[in-house]
Amino acid sequence: MRSPDLRVIVRDHTIKGRPDGTRRRSVAAPPGAGGAGRTSAVLTKLSVVGDLLMLQLVFVVLSLGIITLFPAAFALQRVLADAISQDKPKLLRRYFGEFRWAMKRFWLSGFGLYAGAVLLAFGLSFWAFAGGAARVFALVVLIPLTGMILGLYLSGLAVLPRAGDDATMKTVFRSANLFLLRRPLPVAGGVVVLLTWFALASQVPTLLVVGSGLVPALTAYAMSRPRREKTSEDVSI
Repeated sequence: MRSPDLRVIVRDHTIKGRPDGTRRRSVAAPPGAGGAGRTSAVLTKLSVVGDLLMLQLVFVVLSLGIITLFPAAFALQRVLADAISQDKPKLLRRYFGEFRWAMKRFWLSGFGLYAGAVLLAFGLSFWAFAGGAARVFALVVLIPLTGMILGLYLSGLAVLPRAGDDATMKTVFRSANLFLLRRPLPVAGGVVVLLTWFALASQVPTLLVVGSGLVPALTAYAMSRPRREKTSEDVSI
């Protein structure tokens, strides 16, 4: 018997580009590209978390001395953006360099901040458990004063990364005051976050080990980020 003829029909499925450019060619992603991208993103986030915890540990060690507490916090704030962006290597060397810079310029004012914070905390705790009409009057004065001081402190941390090498406490305070006046709502939100953190840390003191320096620093970092303006890509048709 004679086998039937087998005919193969070949069709051209090639997509030709149109002259007006309205047709886009689809590009197939190489196998495993999505998984590799996700793995790289996860490793980057883990590296950021590791650097932040390392900075927190060094901050805890350096802040054991009374006069080194606020210089250590200032140095942490100035290198925090580099730890998050992962752009600059030798993070610890930069942190110790910023710590030496802060100690030379802010050790005396840092000691004053420490003494003021202790007195304010003592006053709040004393009048919170006192009695009589004087207790109400004292708390009405001390609670807003505490919020204002915390707002100025967070504003100072927010402007520290942009401060020059010749900055002084006076120039930082002036910049912090301007920041507070220009962005009162983010500062108020930061004060609420910080007070909530202090309330949690008073119940679970171990949280101070992992967040005593990072929580104020990250709060000020979030406050200082510029607002993202809407573009035409954000508007859906």
